[in-house]
Amino acid sequence: MSAARKPTDGLLARVNFPLYAIEMLTSRHVLVAGGGGASKTGVANGFEIYEIYHDGEKYVADEVIRHETGPTVVMNCAVKNDEKRTLLMAGQESHCQMYLVNTIIDSGEYSPSASTTGNKPDSEGLRKRRSISQQRSVPLNAAGATATTPPPPGVAGDAKKSDDGKQPTGNRKQIRFEIKTADSVQTDFTEAEPLQRVVRISPNGRLMATGGMDGHLRVWNFPKMTIASDIAAHTKEIDDLDFSPDSKHVVSIAKDGLGVIWSINPDKESRKLVWSPPANCRYLMKRCRYGLVEGQKDKFRLFTLANPFAKAGKAKGLLQQWDPDAGRLTGVVEIDESLAALAVRDDGRFVAIGTMFSGSVSIYIAFSMQRVLHVPNAHAMFVTGLEFLPVTNFDGPAITGDTEAAVLSISVDNRICVHSLPYRHSLPAWVAIIAIICILFLTFCFCSYVGL
Repeated sequence: MSAARKPTDGLLARVNFPLYAIEMLTSRHVLVAGGGGASKTGVANGFEIYEIYHDGEKYVADEVIRHETGPTVVMNCAVKNDEKRTLLMAGQESHCQMYLVNTIIDSGEYSPSASTTGNKPDSEGLRKRRSISQQRSVPLNAAGATATTPPPPGVAGDAKKSDDGKQPTGNRKQIRFEIKTADSVQTDFTEAEPLQRVVRISPNGRLMATGGMDGHLRVWNFPKMTIASDIAAHTKEIDDLDFSPDSKHVVSIAKDGLGVIWSINPDKESRKLVWSPPANCRYLMKRCRYGLVEGQKDKFRLFTLANPFAKAGKAKGLLQQWDPDAGRLTGVVEIDESLAALAVRDDGRFVAIGTMFSGSVSIYIAFSMQRVLHVPNAHAMFVTGLEFLPVTNFDGPAITGDTEAAVLSISVDNRICVHSLPYRHSLPAWVAIIAIICILFLTFCFCSYVGL
């Protein structure tokens, strides 16, 4: 049975452009991207960074910085961070644009009288302003061409370090981001309207994979962005890609109906994802994500979304679980509508899906495919992206609250929402065994007392 939606869940932030991509920048900062395109509608293009924390009652998002990308909308992106730097790869029409996102921690006492820069972009296209949650907490500070955010929980000056995800008070270090434009490379070469559809970075940070309208799977040496492999993988546009956790394989799905797992070195087809659709209905895969198997570092699961092709009557959308080593379908969950977004938590324990028509969000247990949370009509339109709040990041303590899991969702309705799974209270097996023994013993004593 699915858990009920918490009353404190829902809208985290609202931006003034449609959202198409979401990525966790750090363990506490989320990046959302999108825009209105090249048409002169007055809708901006770019991305925004928010700090997420839990104030003891609910999740809160504070805007950190906004970067506008001129006439090019950001339709997809990928992030790779390490202890030295963070690289953002953004799909902008036929090219993949690299941005350097430098994190700077300033020491010093926070001054509540610090001024903000308002809502005007600076000379580099950066926009710094206060969010709704900041108006009731801490204002942003300005530092040249960068924005300063309230310090993330767990980063403090004279105050004690916070490990519970709550916003600390007192003398604190402050964090700000510097965003610089770097190299760009063309990744799609369709003659009519070239467009990069997806970009992914391998977990080991050495490779980048891109797919677009021309159906080619291109693997790049990262971060040099020199071509390593150019595979004519599909006859139609690629919808999604993902690297395996060991960075040895990449899976691609496209509108030609194929799902293929490719070996990286050497670059060759490893196996196709073959299955028998229900009721002789034609299905097209929409999204794909690898996930770890809990407790097994070398074993993975693969999850895909499949939708009925064209008008298929009452055919349902499918959440599918695969054994990628055998290319074998191991589990299927039917959903009453077509599906649009997919995410797997970094520890592989939970899977989230977003729907196409109702804008609903659901969370499933990865190994059993049991639904444990359902949020109907989370968005007014289809869900374009999902991202779990991480639990295994190296760059600081994870955001904690009174929830077992939390997923962020975005849509073209311009909203960022949070959906959390309350802890599921169950009786441990050893307690149940002791209780049964006690009941049997008491029953025996009672029967002996009455002479039975």
